[in-house]
Amino acid sequence: MQKFIAEESFWNLFPASAIGIVVARGMKTAEEVPAEDKQAIADLLREANAAADQHLVSNTISQNPVAAVWREAYRRFKTKKGARCSVENLLKRVLKGNPVGSITPSVDIYNAISLKYALPVGGEDVDAFEGDVRLGITEGGDAFRPLGEEEDDPTLEGELCYRDDAGAICRCWNWRDGVRTALADESSNAFLIIECVDPQRVGDLRAAIEEFAGLIERYLGAEIAAKQIVTKDAPEMVIAV
Repeated sequence: MQKFIAEESFWNLFPASAIGIVVARGMKTAEEVPAEDKQAIADLLREANAAADQHLVSNTISQNPVAAVWREAYRRFKTKKGARCSVENLLKRVLKGNPVGSITPSVDIYNAISLKYALPVGGEDVDAFEGDVRLGITEGGDAFRPLGEEEDDPTLEGELCYRDDAGAICRCWNWRDGVRTALADESSNAFLIIECVDPQRVGDLRAAIEEFAGLIERYLGAEIAAKQIVTKDAPEMVIAV
């Protein structure tokens, strides 16, 4: 049995946070998604880019509440210089008039959800995990190679990250994915995450995770094998039997 576990060190920092998780199995590969569904996904992403404007009340990204709450969160643990929450990077593109473009169907869906709800969304290949997946403060030195890089960049002592028995999965909570577990065009089984650090937005998180799961079912033909909101009172879930 394989689990996701949010460790005590995480809840000590963010006791009111909530993490929505979907495990999707049997997703179509990028080549298997019909042209009309690819177009529908592209339309969703375009609409989400437009909808993101509702979250942007200032031309300075850090002064927008949906980004400011994550800037504050990132001050509570050790980070790489310049590391920012993934949703801030997406919203910054919208703010600069540079909409988020298409990558691959699964990634386009989670970027659309992230933009629409202004919550960080990520995805990993379940089949690449070794042992349980844990979110917590690390002692550092976890093996990690960032997507798009040729050299390893291990975690820092005191950093908050997702990791398994083989090393880090995502650095600085939700900043940077690694090569080893990243979703690819051929991925069929996915671990999908939406994070909420603002307790006043847990309702948005619940709506986002429901819509996310529905889109993965509809357009990628996946079976939703597990779906749960992880909280301090329910800090773990089974992701594979």
